[in-house]
Order: sequence, then structure tokens, then C-alpha cells
Amino acid sequence: MTDLAAAEQQWHAWIVDACTALDVDPDAVDVPGIHALTKDIAHGFARPMAPVGSYILGLAVGARAARGEVVDPAALSEALRSTFPATSRA
Repeated sequence: MTDLAAAEQQWHAWIVDACTALDVDPDAVDVPGIHALTKDIAHGFARPMAPVGSYILGLAVGARAARGEVVDPAALSEALRSTFPATSRA
């Protein structure tokens, strides 16, 4: 087992524990999608805003779910990306 595989197993265990503690479905956690979004925010806008962007995405997903709407995190991520100031877009 590589170090990354061991780390990913540890991450998965933490995700399950965190989701259990917060009563969230761990299967709803899209780690690659979140990593892609935070990378895009960090490199396409501003590094300190990457965790803030993840939080905003989480608020949007939760609000839509609470209203009983169909939640499409990928579409929400794209909407968030579209808000980067024009001067920072590649």
C-alpha cells in the first residue's frame, strides 16, 4: 500500500466520522469534486478563498436540499467558478 492509499483510507474514515457526527450522508461527499473546486478557486482567484468557496458550496447544497430541490453540486460548483473576477480568470 502506498502512502497516498493509506492517507486516503484515513481521510475516508474521517469523512465517515465527520458525517456521522453531523448527520450527513458520507456518500454525498465528492472529494475529487471538492478538490477540483478549491484548486480552481486557489489558482483562478485567490488561495485564501478556497476553503471559503467550499463552505459557500456547502451552504448552497444544504439550502437546496432543505427546500426539497434536486441538488446538483457540479452545477453549483460551475456557478461559483463563474463568479471569479474577470481580471483573475485565465
